[in-house]
Amino acid sequence: MRHYKKETAQDKYTFYSLHRRQELNPARMETFPMGEPMCLIENKEGEELTVNQEALEILLEITQPVVVVAIVGKYRTGKSYLMNILAGARNEHSGFALGSTVRSKTKGIWMWCVPHPTKKGHTLVLLDTEGLGDVEKGDSKNDAWIFSLAILLSSTLVYNSMGTIDQQAMDNLHYVTELTERIKVKSHEGKAEDMDETGEFKRFFPSFIWCVRDFTLQLEKDGVPITEDQYLMDALELKRGVGKKVQDYNLPRQCIRHYFHSHKCFVFDRPASKADLQRLEELQESELELEFVDKAITFCSFINQHCNAKTLVGGTIVTGRTLGNLTDLYTEAIRSGSIPCMENAVKALADRENSRAVQEALTKYEEEMSKQIAKFPTETQEEFLSIHQECEKEATKVFMGLSFKDENGQYQNQLIDELAEEKSKYSLHNEEESAKKCKAILQKLNESLEREISEGKFSKPGGYTQFISEKNLLVDKYNKTKGKGVKAPEIIEEFLNEKKIVEESILQADQSLTATEKEIEEQRARTETAEREKQIVEENNRRLEKDMENQKKSLEDHKKMLEEKMEEERKKLMEQNEWMIKEKLKEADELLKKGFDAQSEIVKYQSRLLKELNTAAAAQPLNVNILGLGRGRGRGWLRGRGRGLLRGRGRGWRRGR
Repeated sequence: MRHYKKETAQDKYTFYSLHRRQELNPARMETFPMGEPMCLIENKEGEELTVNQEALEILLEITQPVVVVAIVGKYRTGKSYLMNILAGARNEHSGFALGSTVRSKTKGIWMWCVPHPTKKGHTLVLLDTEGLGDVEKGDSKNDAWIFSLAILLSSTLVYNSMGTIDQQAMDNLHYVTELTERIKVKSHEGKAEDMDETGEFKRFFPSFIWCVRDFTLQLEKDGVPITEDQYLMDALELKRGVGKKVQDYNLPRQCIRHYFHSHKCFVFDRPASKADLQRLEELQESELELEFVDKAITFCSFINQHCNAKTLVGGTIVTGRTLGNLTDLYTEAIRSGSIPCMENAVKALADRENSRAVQEALTKYEEEMSKQIAKFPTETQEEFLSIHQECEKEATKVFMGLSFKDENGQYQNQLIDELAEEKSKYSLHNEEESAKKCKAILQKLNESLEREISEGKFSKPGGYTQFISEKNLLVDKYNKTKGKGVKAPEIIEEFLNEKKIVEESILQADQSLTATEKEIEEQRARTETAEREKQIVEENNRRLEKDMENQKKSLEDHKKMLEEKMEEERKKLMEQNEWMIKEKLKEADELLKKGFDAQSEIVKYQSRLLKELNTAAAAQPLNVNILGLGRGRGRGWLRGRGRGLLRGRGRGWRRGR
């Protein structure tokens, strides 16, 4: 093994490590949830797989999209060291634990979340798995589950092996041939035509990277240089024949080619001398072999530039929170003795996320409305409805951004009902603020009138006319006062009703008026009262009509936004299907060229089914089911509040409140 000058190796590695450390600087790490790895899924001897709740909570707090890179392979093949390089950790006090003996250090699945170095607004989630085939475990039944979980959770799967890609390396990867027994795509009920789901794996599975460590061969075939990717694909070539040996040879290769949607290979020289390997985590950067450093930089650059965020079927991007929920759902399925089903997991995930989307949307509505409370009471109902509409729009945007697969509109209808309830509460608050403001104004305006009444100013001939003049002056000042709000007519009517007894007594006591004049005055007062009541009913009816118009507009907006979201989801699914069709046709052509006619026809048949699905999806009308105030609390609000307003002033107003 060659050794290089210290400066050369140092310069090479510094180029890489500085790039990563700019992203993982201490100031930034203080605000990021993880400064070091943590066990995500525990695999204790003699116990079932369990999720570490502390690690799960960290994931649930990450709202950014996640690029999830998981590494699998036999124990003591340097998986943890490779992940530490990817994370930018280069000292013995941080990073995934390494071991210098044949004893495996990693148990279960360990997680490290770091800011993504090149994708702004993304989190890089690194999953370091327990070494497969550890003889010290005694019971290796969980190995297959660890491998399966790595596939289910990751967007990129790195398989790490030593030496070369030979039959032994393929035999060590036998877990890939057992995936049909460990993972279900759909929750079918024994339908024969749905039982072979392997054609769907490519849609769900991560990209596949094979890292070959301590590689010593020349990359050439028949004396001609080949690339690392060609080396991998040549190793995955199928043999023709029908015997059991041929089938056993082909099976892992078929699975790797058929299940994963892309394939990449990296071959690494030995990082240091055999003696230095025993203290690999203690080595300085300058002590590493330059070829290894070069390949580490290339590997990390590829991961950072080309490995995308994890997505669900239909193109829904997975956030840290989504990944945490998936981890919980899949692990719980394994613990319960069932096979993890991706379709069921997505449905359960949709229920969780959509419930959360409703709550987050309501929280947003509360936040936005709380900013507007200072404007209460609003001068008119239209002003209040305008405020509500803007806040509702912001809340609905939050819901649309977080929800997915709300196919029957269940959660959006729940949101509409909840928002109607919140609107009712704020409307009541607006009215209460208006009532308080109006009463405060009247109390101040009424002080002199009350004093004059108590002093007997109007208990004299002509007192009634003087009282009416003073009262009308008070009402005029009240009407001209700004900022009274929507309850102004009802509050002044209450006030005038309270003054009726005083007014009637002053009228009867005024000796300057004849009986006929008094009767005329009484009739005038009744007429004024009836006119005011009529105006209040008309105003309340107008407000109710505005409320109903606002609700209708709101439902139309909800329907439009849901249609747009469903259309976007349909387009993403169709685009994913189109990609799958191209991949399968490419695979079918390759199989046909190699003489695997039967397998080629199977893959072509799968592509035809996908084309039919896309044709049907394109022709199917969107089933938007917005019920809104057709049920539940919202409808009750209209019953209790609206119909009360229509009946009349007194009972209707109190019922409205």
